[in-house]
Amino acid sequence: MKKQIAGHLLVECLVEQGVTHAFGVPGESYLAVLDGFHAYRDQIQFVINRQEGGAAYMADAQGRLSGRPGICFVTRGPGATNASVGIHTAFQDSTPMILFVGDVGSDFRDREAFQEVDYFNFFGPSTRGMAKRVERIDDPERVPEYVARAFATAMNGRPGPVVVVLPEDMLVREVTARPVPRIEAVQAWCDPGGLRQLREMLLAAKKPFVIAGGSGWTPQSAQALQRFAENWKLPVGNAFRFQDTFDNHHPLYAGDVGIGINPKLAQRVRDSDLILAIGTRLGEMTTSGYTLLQAPKSTQKLVHIHSSAEELNRVYHADLAMLATMNAAARSLEVLDAPKDVPWHAWTAEANADYVANLQAQKLSGDVDMSAIVGVISKLLPDDAVLTNGAGNFASWVHRFHKHRGLANGHKVQLAPTSGSMGYGVPAGVAANLLTGRTVFTIAGDGDFLMNGQELATAVQHDANMIVIVVDNSAYGTIRMHQEREFPGEDRISATRLVNPDFVALAAAYGGWSAKAATTDEFKDALAAAHGRNGLRLIHCTIDIEQLAASGASVSALRNR
Repeated sequence: MKKQIAGHLLVECLVEQGVTHAFGVPGESYLAVLDGFHAYRDQIQFVINRQEGGAAYMADAQGRLSGRPGICFVTRGPGATNASVGIHTAFQDSTPMILFVGDVGSDFRDREAFQEVDYFNFFGPSTRGMAKRVERIDDPERVPEYVARAFATAMNGRPGPVVVVLPEDMLVREVTARPVPRIEAVQAWCDPGGLRQLREMLLAAKKPFVIAGGSGWTPQSAQALQRFAENWKLPVGNAFRFQDTFDNHHPLYAGDVGIGINPKLAQRVRDSDLILAIGTRLGEMTTSGYTLLQAPKSTQKLVHIHSSAEELNRVYHADLAMLATMNAAARSLEVLDAPKDVPWHAWTAEANADYVANLQAQKLSGDVDMSAIVGVISKLLPDDAVLTNGAGNFASWVHRFHKHRGLANGHKVQLAPTSGSMGYGVPAGVAANLLTGRTVFTIAGDGDFLMNGQELATAVQHDANMIVIVVDNSAYGTIRMHQEREFPGEDRISATRLVNPDFVALAAAYGGWSAKAATTDEFKDALAAAHGRNGLRLIHCTIDIEQLAASGASVSALRNR
């Protein structure tokens, strides 16, 4: 019977679950696991990060791209607390993820030993933004059981993060246990009676509207959703930062329902008499602060389809709540018998026309036209390119003007945090290229970039191939926008100005190619040059703080209201 230490067994269990990459920062508390990665180096790669927050973001990206748990390893105390930003993001974005934490030995536990933290209290489990489950493995023979349960918990129901604590002494004990076979997510199917009721509600509607998003979608389910919408001639909007759920080029597409929503789309959602929310949890960003749909009972009839029983009727009391995973729900919906004709043809056509009209940008001041830049990016990138961003107004141009082909075309192509977590874009971009080999484009604000820009070192070390755009207005632009709205005036600016490094020199120092663009034409030239190269490429794009967002918000307009 094969014997090995528990740290090696843990890595073997990950391999059995189909894991090819794990992300993390090394620590002495899980040296036995690091040795396991060496032992199984032909089957799994450990990606060495510079900060645990970046590692957790990469694991989150892994979960979004694969639909299976992203894997992150950190050491105790500071390592775990640094990684908590990724746990919060994975929870709010419903991303399957497992955080393994190397911990103090069992003989030191509960003495406030060096870097000791109570992970059960720190991470949850909770329904308010941290881990779905927190467990500690004390018996090394049970490693396969705990790993399998972590995978099942992370994937089933509403996907999310799981924390598994690994005592240092447990990991070095010799075991004979074997890995549990690969765990698959359980599919929950729509209730047939609910489907009949949904059909009746559709037949009675005059102005139906679909909001699709959330996690758990596959190319097959996205294609099935598209066929459902086509059969019933339904207008479809994508939830905040899930803009790749439905093809943005499709004539039924109505736009993204999120921050900076097209005012005409917002009014259309309000005017709808039936909302079909499929996969999305209808959070603050998608509902414009719970105003597009009033909580707890919307004026519109609401059908809510979600993979978590705990989510249904939690915030919004739906007229019809249906428990189903997206693969199952979409396949049920695509065969829902549609009438020969529907009364909302004009309603649907107008929704798409409003979306197309909103792609036309208004003229803004300054030497850099961000809408034109996004147009150049969209023409240059292949349809399967992965676009990543963190949090900030800089992302609003991509969200508004870039049209995703998305999952129905075969690939997940948007990685962006609904949690509004700064610093996500760079590490997510690194992970996306390492995991898929596809073209990666990352857009980051200056403040956003500086949260996790050090992961460029990870990109160079592991030969990642990516283009990073740093949109630099020398400010925390989003906060500045709110500041100018609430406390306007040049003499009242507080804590939002930034003095930045030379981003071109910084990227070169990391070993990448870099260029600076202070005009739209310079950016076009720089992007063309970057496109013709491989490896890490960074373009430093300077813009005027006057241009606050793609909505047309500006400092002067806010001050002169």
